Amino acid sequence: MRSALILALLLAPPSVVTAADELDAAYQNLQEAVSKKDVALVKKLAAETCALARKAVTESAPGEADQDAWKKHVEYVRSVESYTEYALYATAVQQEAATLVDLMAALEAQNPKSKYLDEGYVQYLYALAKTGGEAKVVTVATKAIANFPANPDLLLVLANSAVAKNQPDRALDYANRLVAAAGKRPKPEGVAAADWERSRNASLGRGYWIAGVISAQKNRYGDADRNLRAALPLIPSDESMKGLALFHLGVCDYQIGKATLDKTKVLEAAKFSEEAAKFNTPYAHQAYLNSQIMKTEAGKMR
Repeated sequence: MRSALILALLLAPPSVVTAADELDAAYQNLQEAVSKKDVALVKKLAAETCALARKAVTESAPGEADQDAWKKHVEYVRSVESYTEYALYATAVQQEAATLVDLMAALEAQNPKSKYLDEGYVQYLYALAKTGGEAKVVTVATKAIANFPANPDLLLVLANSAVAKNQPDRALDYANRLVAAAGKRPKPEGVAAADWERSRNASLGRGYWIAGVISAQKNRYGDADRNLRAALPLIPSDESMKGLALFHLGVCDYQIGKATLDKTKVLEAAKFSEEAAKFNTPYAHQAYLNSQIMKTEAGKMR
């Protein structure tokens, strides 16, 4: 790539050569700043180098005979621009929360569609909350989802926010999208497999749980049954979530069993309700009462 740049420069007019030299020097300085972990200099040079790169691609192309060399030059310039985004991201994720937020915000301002934002939103949002910017977390996620509609970290924030604001339709939409996205997202480089699996399961569990609970509240018993069963093995340590999931599973399976005259389903509903009664939740007593009614109903069925 470097040889292509040299060839392009030899064929370019003096003004282009000067601009390319300036870009190349800025690029090298930025790389050095990244290696030295000089936060202030990385932020400054990333902005300056990006500006030079964007200006460089607007220069007039040379004659037709030089098109191949010019194409390679443009590719080089775009790779430099991409590096400026990497520089901000790579430096940010090594810093304390406040500095991370500052650098990620700079990256977001520079290119809101950067692939490094897609990778880095999980750290960015966590750092925002940690530095007292919890109110900004939802604002950032709401704006970012337009560029990254399948980012599980953004979808998780928005699904939780919709639940908190009692917006069931919005929460259900985000939860379903979260389940689809988390199931397909590949493990990022540099992340331990165990850590990735833990994070992925937490997102999936929350997505299934939200979708299941809201579907149950909407009397969509089949959807609720499917989602809550998927959620159960992924939320073993959260008593309130598991208790509510079991409660709704009991109700949903009872309704399905009654509608289909399926005694086995009704007995399963009673079992789920008995389990729900063991958890310290506001639904525990009702779950116990439900289990007794369900057993009685099952006894009347053939």
